[in-house]
Amino acid sequence: MTVTVAVLFLIASRFNNHPVNSVFGISFSAALFTAGMILYLAKEQSCTLLPEKNTVISATVSDFPEEKPRTLMFTAGMNCDLTLPEKEELKGSILIYLRKDSVVPDLSPGDRIIIRCIPHPVVNRGNPCEFDYQYYMESRGIRYYTLISGPDLLEVVISRKKSLEERALIIRKRIIGMFSDRGIRGERLALASAITLGDKSHLDNDQKQIFITAGIMHIMAVSGLHAVILSYFIFSVLFFMKGRYEIMRVIIAVVFLWFFAFITGLTPSVLRATIMFSFIQAGKLLRRPANSVNSVLASAVVLILMNPSVIFDAGFLLSYSAVIYIIIFFREIYTLFHFRNRLADLTWQSAAVTISAQAGTLPLTIFLFNRFPVWFILTNVIIVPVSSLLIIAGAMVPMTYPVAAISGILARVLDFLTWLTEFLTWKASSLPLASINNIGFPVVPFIILTIALFLLMWYLLKKPRISSVLPFASLLIFAISLGARDLATANSGELIVYNTGRDAAVGLRDGRRLVVYSASDTMPREVVRHISVLGLKPEQHRIDNNPEYIEFRGQKIMISDKPHKEYGIPEGTRIMIFTSSFHSASRDSFPEIPNDMLVISAGSVKPPAGSIRRGSVLSFWGINEKGAYRRRM
Repeated sequence: MTVTVAVLFLIASRFNNHPVNSVFGISFSAALFTAGMILYLAKEQSCTLLPEKNTVISATVSDFPEEKPRTLMFTAGMNCDLTLPEKEELKGSILIYLRKDSVVPDLSPGDRIIIRCIPHPVVNRGNPCEFDYQYYMESRGIRYYTLISGPDLLEVVISRKKSLEERALIIRKRIIGMFSDRGIRGERLALASAITLGDKSHLDNDQKQIFITAGIMHIMAVSGLHAVILSYFIFSVLFFMKGRYEIMRVIIAVVFLWFFAFITGLTPSVLRATIMFSFIQAGKLLRRPANSVNSVLASAVVLILMNPSVIFDAGFLLSYSAVIYIIIFFREIYTLFHFRNRLADLTWQSAAVTISAQAGTLPLTIFLFNRFPVWFILTNVIIVPVSSLLIIAGAMVPMTYPVAAISGILARVLDFLTWLTEFLTWKASSLPLASINNIGFPVVPFIILTIALFLLMWYLLKKPRISSVLPFASLLIFAISLGARDLATANSGELIVYNTGRDAAVGLRDGRRLVVYSASDTMPREVVRHISVLGLKPEQHRIDNNPEYIEFRGQKIMISDKPHKEYGIPEGTRIMIFTSSFHSASRDSFPEIPNDMLVISAGSVKPPAGSIRRGSVLSFWGINEKGAYRRRM
């Protein structure tokens, strides 16, 4: 690849006398792509490979522990393996689950710990159409996880030397403590922390769900919305510096935004907005106004050079898709209607921004989350202004914290705005058809829809217009890709034993019809994802204590909760699926198994002693060890 880039640059040098050197642009883009691939591969290969055995690791805590029902979860950067004589240096991070079975010291970012553990590799569950969790964790430098108890935490050393990132997390924790000291408690504290600082670790699932259903989860992702609100607030407060002291006014605003980005964890979305704002303000001060699209793309290049894998981050993609569509299409949408009334005009401005952003993120939203919020215009027009006031109040509480009277009043305002935001969101999520769920498509249709939607909006809104052939041909290709997906699905069959980590689920797919045998009354989310992406028609059957005998596409299958000696195996049965672990079986409790049987267990598998002759072709598949089982039928 490097040689190809070099050759392209040599060819580009032959066109330097031309007004436009397209070959150089192609060469430069190829060079950036190659550099990104090299950086990404170097980062991926830098993570140390560890054996899955007992070891003692020295590590540095990366974040504050997040409380789970039975454990405390936190990430730690590995330093060295203390079981080896030379104390081999380790690279990468490990995800640690610490049981709440004993008193453990408070941990904060930067603390050094020594733990006794068995590192397990982070792997995907193997379910069809599932989120690539393994790649997501590896892109963050995390390749292993472990479960430990209090006694396994051998040593804790509180470090006084903290990195910038560690100090940022500590400052954020202190600001949350300021909210608490001024009377904000419980769910409102969790929500205020999420909206103002991006700390969603204290939110419960119900709180997250109502924001997702209402289509305003983005206000919890610290992003350009926060940067715009805070920059406008700072400029308004410093109105008296406009003109003669404009440089100082801009510098104060930029410094404040960078401090805000710092304490919110330097996420890609807020970095994008902060870098873009810095570029635009620098251009104004130098009297060289920067093109907004160029500023956005320049910030993207900076982030990708810092961390190439960020290009696959959902927050990065959603943030940049939304802001690019707003820059390109907002004005054309806004000028479609004119209102003389100031309030009506501001409302329409907000709606135009929402429509632009939603159009940019629509394919990603359906692809990643399999849902579409129907009332997104209404919720954003009503709730975003309230959350804007909430963000400003949240910024002023720590600024005025030393003056208890003022910060106390601001905290009560923040508490009320938090309640109002949650109340309005709950009302919006309760509206009829608030969200269209269980929709989705694979990668190829997603890419085609992204291109088609952009071309369609350009054709409808921009002048001069592009040829109508381009958008409608793209939409036709999108429809064909979905038709090809449905055709391929309709002409195939499959046996799936899903890896849910909870109640077992067995799926028999005959074309687009999926019959699911589950011990639960609700469909597991792993099955729902499969149904949504492929557009399947589900039927659910409850598994009880009695075995199910099924003939599917010429194969006889037995599904049972566990081995029972009183139940025989029908002649011709070649697949047995147990919805519990198989290790409890023995010669007395399990009937004779044919030699060519496939035994699948939703838990772990330990074959029964003495029930299988050596040399047989009997095979076992444990979902816990090997992941979901899939077989074309």
